[in-house]
Amino acid sequence: MKGVLNLLKPPGMTSHDVVDLVRKLTGLKKVGHTGTLDPEASGVLVILLGKATKIARFITAEDKEYRAEAVLGIETDTQDASGAMTRVSDASWVTPEDVLEVLPRFTGKLSQVPPPVSAVRMQGKRLYELARAGQLVEAPPRAVEIHRLRLIRGEWRGRNPRVLLEISCSKGTYVRALVAEIGKALGTGACVGFLLRTRVGSFTAQTAYTLEELKTLKELGRLEGAVIPVKEALGCLPQVEVKPSAVRSVYSGSKLYPPGCITDTGKLEAGTLTRLVSGQELLSVARVESAADGRVVLVPVWVNR
Repeated sequence: MKGVLNLLKPPGMTSHDVVDLVRKLTGLKKVGHTGTLDPEASGVLVILLGKATKIARFITAEDKEYRAEAVLGIETDTQDASGAMTRVSDASWVTPEDVLEVLPRFTGKLSQVPPPVSAVRMQGKRLYELARAGQLVEAPPRAVEIHRLRLIRGEWRGRNPRVLLEISCSKGTYVRALVAEIGKALGTGACVGFLLRTRVGSFTAQTAYTLEELKTLKELGRLEGAVIPVKEALGCLPQVEVKPSAVRSVYSGSKLYPPGCITDTGKLEAGTLTRLVSGQELLSVARVESAADGRVVLVPVWVNR
């Protein structure tokens, strides 16, 4: 079994827990995922099976979308509702207009410091491991991009209003840190009440399988029907059809020039990743580069062997 599962992770499980469960369901040792979700978060978790684990880097590069509830006036040591409260204040004065006024400050390219209990590695360990040992280490800031940040609705009654946000962002974005910064901008502080990842690249929550559905498919002997072929999983990459005479060369990892392509490659931009295919068969993922003579050349960065 080789391919991708679009899985809807429930809250209360770590991403590693989900991987272990999928190992048991499929009988495969080689199972991975393309991006950790916090234990209390839910939503799309892209699971890679067998040799498909080698395409993780192409999926992790894709943009993501979330729905996050920001609880105003409450700050915690984890920046979400699972942590210990560090500050509580009255945020009952905040209006929808106040939120709408600050949101534009957090769109575009930003510098973001990962949360102190994130999975970022420092000193050879994850930050959350250091935090459990009583060492709060601040990771260096990283560049991220928020493509869209939208107020969906809010519950404005009481001391701690709850605001539902829709977020479209680049890889590496920490929604908990984003919500905390929005809280600071409002002057109230904030933490994440709940977090749902609704999309990873082309994988959406609407088409994801729950763990219960996968267990049922396993019992019915239809689990393989839920597995997305690697070629389809990389559908976000532009496709280049390879001539039959060049297939062996591509499989050997050699560079591919326009004479070996059926597809016109002249309009592909340098740096673009493409799928090299022959009929229904995925051959490799290749990066577009410019040869010394100005021609486009496709350089394999992963071969489907």
